[in-house]
Amino acid sequence: MPSRPELTAPPEFFYNEEEARKYTTSSRIIEIQGKLTERALELLALPDDGVPRLLLDIGCGSGLSGETLSEKEHHWIGLDISKSMLDVALEREVDGDLLLADMGQGLTLRPGVIDGAISISAVQWLCNADKSSNEPRLRLKAFFGSLYRCLTRGARAVLQLYPENEAQLEMITASAMRSGFAGGVVVDFPHSTRAKKYFLVLTCGPPSLSSALPKAKSEDGESCSDDSDSDEENKTVSISDRRRPRKKQKVNKKGKGREWVVKKKEQMRKKGHSVPPDTKYTARKRKAHF
Repeated sequence: MPSRPELTAPPEFFYNEEEARKYTTSSRIIEIQGKLTERALELLALPDDGVPRLLLDIGCGSGLSGETLSEKEHHWIGLDISKSMLDVALEREVDGDLLLADMGQGLTLRPGVIDGAISISAVQWLCNADKSSNEPRLRLKAFFGSLYRCLTRGARAVLQLYPENEAQLEMITASAMRSGFAGGVVVDFPHSTRAKKYFLVLTCGPPSLSSALPKAKSEDGESCSDDSDSDEENKTVSISDRRRPRKKQKVNKKGKGREWVVKKKEQMRKKGHSVPPDTKYTARKRKAHF
C-alpha cells in the first residue's frame, strides 16, 4: 500500500472489496485504529457522568473505530463513502447505524443532535481533487459547515488526519474556523517521524475555559509540560478562534464641515485648479429637496 492512498484513487474505488477485507483483518491496523480512537475520545473530553452519548464516526470504514465507541457504551452513527467498507461492517455486525455518504457533499443530519464527532484518517481525502468538479475548498466548506450544524452547542469534534504538508493542514484548519468552530491542532509525539499524529480538535460555538485544548503527548506518553523551556513543538499548536472578516465601514460623506471644504479648496488652488472663492456660504447646509 502506498504511503498516501488518497493519491492513488478516490476512496470509493481505492477501498474496494479486496482492500476493505485486507484492511479489516490486519492486526497492525486494528491496533492502530484502536489507539487512535481512544486518543480521539480522550480529546473529545465527554462529561464523565456515565451517560451514553450519540457520537458521529466520520469515515467509519468497516467499524474498527466504532468498536471502541461501543466498548465505552456510546451510541454512534458511522458514515463512509466506500460501500465495500460498509458491507464488511455489516458482516461484522457492528452496533452503530451506518450511512453511505460523501462527507465532501455535506452531512445530512438533523441540526444539534450529535454530542460529539470523531474521524480517524479520513479528512485529508477531501483535499484530493480526483474529479474536475471536486474543488477541495468547496468540499471542506460543505463538510465543516454541516458538521457545525449537526453538533450540539459546546460539543467537540476530534479529527485525526495525515496532512500532506503544512499548507494542506492550514487549509483544513482555516476552513473549520470559517465555519464557526474554535479550536486548533494537537500534535502527539512531534519529534517522531513514524509516531507523529495530528488531531484537529474543534469546539462547536465560541471558545470558553471549558473548551481549552488538552496538551499533546510526548515520546514518553505523558502530556507535555507548560514550562517555558520546553520545545514549542511539544505543545498544542495552531490554536485559533472563529474569525469573520470585518465589513468595510461606509464613509459618511455628509457633515464634513466648513473646515474640511476650505482645506480641500486650498489644495486644489495649489494644484492650479480654478476654485470659487471662500464666502460665508461655503459648506453651508442646504435644505433637502423633495
